[in-house]
Amino acid sequence: MTRRRFASGGDSIRLMVADREVVGHGINGRPIYFDSPDCPFPAIRYQEVNSKLCALREKELDDWKNLSLDEKKHSFCQTYAEFQHFTPEWKICLAVALWLVSVGIAISISMKTMLYGKLPQTFDDERQSAQLRRIIQLQMNPITGLSSKWCYQENKSNSIIGCHLKLNFSKAYTEVHS
Repeated sequence: MTRRRFASGGDSIRLMVADREVVGHGINGRPIYFDSPDCPFPAIRYQEVNSKLCALREKELDDWKNLSLDEKKHSFCQTYAEFQHFTPEWKICLAVALWLVSVGIAISISMKTMLYGKLPQTFDDERQSAQLRRIIQLQMNPITGLSSKWCYQENKSNSIIGCHLKLNFSKAYTEVHS
């Protein structure tokens, strides 16, 4: 008997609701009170049932225009204006995010200046053109690589990418072969 009761989840829902009245589906069918513009009708009443609220519920059955503002607010925790206005939490979140970004930039700049040395010699333009010349001379990757874009009979490139190759390579290539 008790297994069936706990398996259905009835007791846990009853514990969540307590003495409040279930009035709707709510968010994902859970009986929780949550003010949200996406789901404006909470699943349970804001307060537990008492004699004062019972009298108010009777008045709510009639026209709501007859209710005072306090009586309308009494059924809900917050008004739309209260739960939709921006809180100052976004300022703290933005400040923390910007601080973390600035710390990251400061660390990367300090690492670049203090930890890393000079770039290797292979980053010089002369060395890169020599590497490019060697790649073309050895005909490395002749199907889809740089060698496939080079015309060996005319000693120039066959593509737009090769314009850069021709400028850097043609002078060095003629010096080697002459």
